[in-house]
Amino acid sequence: MPDRPALRALVPSTIRPPFAAYAHGTHVLAGAEWVFTSGQLGITTDDTIPEDARAQADLCFAACEAILAEAGFAKGDTVRINAFVTNRAHMAGYMAARDAWCAGLPRLPASTLVIVAGFTRPEFKVEVEVTAARVPRA
Repeated sequence: MPDRPALRALVPSTIRPPFAAYAHGTHVLAGAEWVFTSGQLGITTDDTIPEDARAQADLCFAACEAILAEAGFAKGDTVRINAFVTNRAHMAGYMAARDAWCAGLPRLPASTLVIVAGFTRPEFKVEVEVTAARVPRA
């Protein structure tokens, strides 16, 4: 059997292509290490919450990247993004942040965006969680 990449984006030609910068799925070979982040909110270390959904989403992705780095992972190890916004009006800001965060990745992760009724505080507009995997080096 030919060598297969440890992480592979799945974008079948038999279904509609993704709407943006993501893959329909990600295949992870057995033996991978995993990191799962909790949902991250758009808040700074001094408890500032930007008004803008894009700024909140940028903070969410920065927090996810910091969590990955804590485990020795990089954002390129991300296999799935789950995101939540409180209003359709916040989708464009979130998607711009996601596309910027994913720009240049060698493989796009799977991604889901859901509109929810709200979060713990009304100021929050966006929440992002990521799942990452990598096959340990021998």
